[in-house]
Amino acid sequence: GWNCEAPGTSSRSSFHSTICVLDGLLEYERTTGGTPGSHAARERGGEYLLERGLMRQKSTGEIISDDWLRFSYPTRWFYDILRGLEYFRATGAGPDPRLAEAVGIARSKQQHDGRWLLENTHPGKVHFPLEQGDGRPSRWNTLRALRVLRWHEGS
Repeated sequence: GWNCEAPGTSSRSSFHSTICVLDGLLEYERTTGGTPGSHAARERGGEYLLERGLMRQKSTGEIISDDWLRFSYPTRWFYDILRGLEYFRATGAGPDPRLAEAVGIARSKQQHDGRWLLENTHPGKVHFPLEQGDGRPSRWNTLRALRVLRWHEGS
């Protein structure tokens, strides 16, 4: 994984930084074909998330942040498990068994009307509103979750 702290100030990797780098590397590879180094770095970063089930401390198995179980859009630089699942779907690889718990959580958040809610709006300038606010149905989270579930179920 990666960390956004100044070099030498932290030895811990950050899910927030790691997902941003992974998204960037994936787009770089799609555009240019990538390099052996970019492919290897992306594989290591993905493994960092997978080893932790997209949400857990590797040492204790505890969920790192309950915020990661609450879906946002736009995500900005923040991590949540839906963003992690989206990344793995976007790679074109098949579902890894270590994603099953996160997929189950995403599935459990589907409302009776088939939609997902916006749950965790992050602060920052909004040029035009995309959603009606936290606790309300979210077109974007619904689209993202349906894509992930379709991919995970193989259809």
